[in-house]
Amino acid sequence: MTEESTLLIVDGANVVGSVPDGWWRDRRGAAKRLRDRLAGYAAGGPGALPGVPGPLEIVLVVEGAARGTGSVPGVRVEEAPGSGDDLIAALAAAARGRPCVVVTADRGLRARVLAAGARVIGPRTVHGPSRRP
Repeated sequence: MTEESTLLIVDGANVVGSVPDGWWRDRRGAAKRLRDRLAGYAAGGPGALPGVPGPLEIVLVVEGAARGTGSVPGVRVEEAPGSGDDLIAALAAAARGRPCVVVTADRGLRARVLAAGARVIGPRTVHGPSRRP
């Protein structure tokens, strides 16, 4: 992606865990469903994700049992070797000089990425309205 694109970093564990839809029975499957939803935002072009300027470079960070999710066109999946929060904070810090938005509700992570100059939005932004089964 170009320097003009917005780097959208998604805290996979936090976003998946924000919807009580049985994700804990299949963490990798839940991460794949999130990845595929995010791919729709990437394909939608500028303005596809309300409040986030496009075009988007989307990075989904996964950890633990969600590893092995795999990337798809429009969404690069990064597997955290340890803490997903540490990888997200490092990616946000490396983005200095370009727009960066992190999707998470984790307060500790929010503070870290805000200090790195990123903007933070909540999981509902990518999930849309409540999606309870």
